[in-house]
Amino acid sequence: MAQLQRIAIAPSQLQQEQIILTNEQQHYLVRVLRLRVGDRFIAMDGKGKWWLAQLETEQAQVLEPILVKTELPVSITLMVALPKGNGFDEVVRCCTELGVACIAPVLSDRTLLRPSPQKLERWRRIAAEAAEQSERAFVPTILEPVTFNSALTNNVATHSYICEARGDYLHLNNVIKSDTSEIIIATGPEGGWTKTEIETAIAAGFQPVSLGRRILRAVTAPVVALSLISAATEV
Repeated sequence: MAQLQRIAIAPSQLQQEQIILTNEQQHYLVRVLRLRVGDRFIAMDGKGKWWLAQLETEQAQVLEPILVKTELPVSITLMVALPKGNGFDEVVRCCTELGVACIAPVLSDRTLLRPSPQKLERWRRIAAEAAEQSERAFVPTILEPVTFNSALTNNVATHSYICEARGDYLHLNNVIKSDTSEIIIATGPEGGWTKTEIETAIAAGFQPVSLGRRILRAVTAPVVALSLISAATEV
C-alpha cells in the first residue's frame, strides 16, 4: 500500500461503499496525481479509518478497509505559544508528523502574532496534508487560539509539563514514563514564558521541565518535545 496515493476525506463523503469526491479532490486525483478511472488510492477520514478505493468519475468505490497502526501509544496535547511570522505552519506540520493528537495555540504575554480566522483554517489544512504524507490514522485537532490562562483551564491531564529554558529543572527525558497514556506539554514564545506564567502553570498542576542546556527557538522547542516523548513511549 505504500506506493498508493492518499487523500483525506470527511466521514460524510462515505455513502454506501461509495466516496463522493469534492471538485477539489477530483482535480487533485486526476490533474495533479494523474490517476485514471480504475486506478486505486487510499482514503482516510482522519478519525482512524482507512480504505482502499478505486477511482470512478465523480466518486470512488470502496474496495476494502485497511488496518493502520501508525499512532503513538500516548495522546499528546501540545500547548504552544504562537511564534511570530509563519513559524506556526512548520510547528503544525512537523508535530503532526511526530504524532501529536491535539495542538492548542495560546496567546502568551510575549506573543506578537494575533491570528485571523483564515490562519486557523490554514493550520487545519496543513495538519491534514501532513497526516496524509506521514500515513497517520488520525488528523490532529487544531484548536482556536486562546489566552494562556484559558488554555491552562481547558487542558487538564495527570501528566502536564511546561518547558522552561532557564532554571534548574529535570530534563523532559527523565520524567516521561513509557506507560503514560496522556500528556499535555506547553512550549513558550520568543523570549520564553514570564515568571508569572510559570507560576500560574505550576499552580494549575504543570511540572516545569527542561529540553536541554541550549536555548531553543520557539518553533524548535515543540519539535524537540514531541521527539523526546515519542522516543520514550513508542516501543
